Amino acid sequence: MAEKTTQIDTGSKAGAGGGLFLVTLPGLEPELAAEAVRQGFAGVTPLAGGVAVDGDLAEAARANRELRTAVRVLWRVAGFRAMHLAQLDKRSRKVDWAGILRPEVPVRVEAVCRKSRIYHHKAAAQRVAGAIGAAGVPVSAGAGIVVKVRIEDDLCTISIDTTGEPLHRRGHKAFVGKAPLRETMAAAFLWRLGFDGTQAVVDPMCGSGTIPLEAAQIAAGLVPGRSRAFAWQGLAGGDAPGLSGEGAGDDAGLRYLESKEGGGRFFGFDRDAGAVRGAAENAERAGVAGLCHFACQPISDLQPPGGAPGIVLVNPPYGARIGQRKLLFGLYGSLGSVLQERFAGWTVGIVTSDAGLAKATGLDLTDEGSVAHGGMSVTLWTRRA
Repeated sequence: MAEKTTQIDTGSKAGAGGGLFLVTLPGLEPELAAEAVRQGFAGVTPLAGGVAVDGDLAEAARANRELRTAVRVLWRVAGFRAMHLAQLDKRSRKVDWAGILRPEVPVRVEAVCRKSRIYHHKAAAQRVAGAIGAAGVPVSAGAGIVVKVRIEDDLCTISIDTTGEPLHRRGHKAFVGKAPLRETMAAAFLWRLGFDGTQAVVDPMCGSGTIPLEAAQIAAGLVPGRSRAFAWQGLAGGDAPGLSGEGAGDDAGLRYLESKEGGGRFFGFDRDAGAVRGAAENAERAGVAGLCHFACQPISDLQPPGGAPGIVLVNPPYGARIGQRKLLFGLYGSLGSVLQERFAGWTVGIVTSDAGLAKATGLDLTDEGSVAHGGMSVTLWTRRA
């Protein structure tokens, strides 16, 4: 029977075994799928742990640069059946590694084997690494570019991690507070609360400013990956003119928002003066300092800003990494009282892993679904306006 290896070229659209897999935090697949559709990606298919879309290297570059709720972008370059290591070795040598990788840029290989006759992941990684080395590409355990091999039910899928550092690291934040909410989650939760860029957003416990910063950048139309590098830049064709899409609408979007009467209003408060300073500096680096307002104050001093009601989104401590649970009930109670008394008509979102603490607010909250984050499951609890 003829050997069969399916792959895609750097300039081709995805065929069988090709395309992109957009990885996200479990629980955020619906937000990522909706975002991919809005951004014009084709073949959007939600799956466990992410979303599959059609695409080549250019679309991988665009996904890395534009998508807010993706964690990383995997480019599927080959897929084939492999019943034993010799077959894996032979078929992985048929992949056009020279058309995908650069001979001067080392890579490393990671493998996962599940429910397959090939069950030793280290041996699988060694065979694919041997095929890559035979194509003239150096393999190194410390390389920044990762070739991912997944063998499940005897089907081998080979992908290139085109991202590098996870996408929640936007490249704007030098200051990071304790147990921060990831940018991917902040964007997803804002959208889950109905944020469209026009509402005011208030975070009473802002830490390093993730929520106001993410809201301001969404409203300004600033793409999240504009300030960082990606692994795809080290692939064959990664330096092609226009592939990065730099400056695509960013400046125009920011100028438009700043000139709008009653433009974006994004507020962050924290009782830690150092956190407030760090958040303001992060806003400067992100280019949205003029759209964000930070102040040092306790929950008891929180007041709604002028204008129409908007969104309160807060990620308070929940005793897992910060704070002792018994002492947090008073904090949640105070937060709930302030929101109940002063923020009538506002949509409220509270992120916590502890249902008991959510109930301690005294607000009529709805469980909007959980997300796997940092080895735990956190839930967005909401009060809709």
